[in-house]
Amino acid sequence: MASATGIPQHPPVSSDNDGQGDLEPLLGRPGDASQRDNAPIIKNLFIGTGVLAETAGILLVASVWAAVFLNGPLILFSVHPLAQSLGILVLIQSILVLQPTHTGTQKQVGQKVHAGLNFLAFAIFAVGVISIEVNKEINHGAHFHSVHGYLGVIASFWLLAQYLIGFTMFAVPVLYGGEANAKKIWKYHRASGYALLPFLGATIISAAETDYNINVLGLKLWALIVIVVLLLVGVFPRIKKHKLGL
Repeated sequence: MASATGIPQHPPVSSDNDGQGDLEPLLGRPGDASQRDNAPIIKNLFIGTGVLAETAGILLVASVWAAVFLNGPLILFSVHPLAQSLGILVLIQSILVLQPTHTGTQKQVGQKVHAGLNFLAFAIFAVGVISIEVNKEINHGAHFHSVHGYLGVIASFWLLAQYLIGFTMFAVPVLYGGEANAKKIWKYHRASGYALLPFLGATIISAAETDYNINVLGLKLWALIVIVVLLLVGVFPRIKKHKLGL
């Protein structure tokens, strides 16, 4: 897993855009998802519907962390929901900060922040995955015990592929035959990332049916569904069609 008001409906079009249509998101008006010239990049987190995605991430962390700390005792397994929910929140920031960029300078700054946040999210997710695997080994627990477990493994490898491809395209474009060739596959990287988001949402929702949640945390299925819907409604309307090659 940026809907602020007060942003001009028709922001200036930079020289690296073909026209107003390039700034138009999938849903909404052009100004709903474009960073203003000279605006601090942190504002990208709340432009357009982004505030809904931010709300979703905060609600997820607040509900999961409260459930873990209020329904102790804290055990090694507890690290998993704590880390994964925090990782989702950081991942949301990495998406929201890059989406509204459209000038060359904005994109360069946005890509660096995006990469840094993605690295942080990856490290947090890794902690969550390692904790659950170590816990299973110590307690001789069954692997792939639930739908959540299967989805989690797929999501983990998908995320790893996204990180590796995104990082190498940005930092080592020579692996793709040069910067020009690397830029040609950016749209596929973006499309894969947006497809991954609802998959992560399904993984979050499936956690409601795990034994740990049923017996310990007590998170409600409907609450997780609401959070995921808020996340998707916050991110998807800000997608810019031309960045996907549409």
